[in-house]
Amino acid sequence: MYLLTILTISFSSISIEPMELFDFNTDCDLSNWYVVDDGVMGGRSAGNLDVNEQGNGSFWGKVSLENNGGFSSIRYNLTQCDISGYTACKVLLKGDGKKYQFRVKTSVYDRHSYIFHFDTSGEWETITIPLQELYPAFRGRTLDMPNYPAKLLAELSFLIGNKKDETFKLELDKITLE
Repeated sequence: MYLLTILTISFSSISIEPMELFDFNTDCDLSNWYVVDDGVMGGRSAGNLDVNEQGNGSFWGKVSLENNGGFSSIRYNLTQCDISGYTACKVLLKGDGKKYQFRVKTSVYDRHSYIFHFDTSGEWETITIPLQELYPAFRGRTLDMPNYPAKLLAELSFLIGNKKDETFKLELDKITLE
């Protein structure tokens, strides 16, 4: 006589541990972060990135529409990693009440980015970005292709470009995938 054992696996009980992408409190090495302003196209905007006294990343500066300008961004290059199974990016930040964009790329060779717009309140808050909602765009134009597949991640960035002259300040604490 044989004993038959049936093993049932519940996938809902399997969870993926959060993946920390960057923590400004403990990892103050900004060597993989860089500023990209509209100066690459002749504009006059000027963004900066540093770590403030509180240990938070501070992305600040001025967006100018002069000379067809209009944006400032910071970008973080990662070694391309597999993020299959993650559904959201959470960013602990303090904005200045302005609208920003969160952007990702699947490869450093991609010309397009996947974009999510978010508003800031002026207070510390956690912004939750559903990965499947990031839409593809290039130079301000939405592309006719699927939203972010959330399989590979090679670059993330924050951009301000609200079609007006303005100063800005975005403080960043921690960026994780869940």
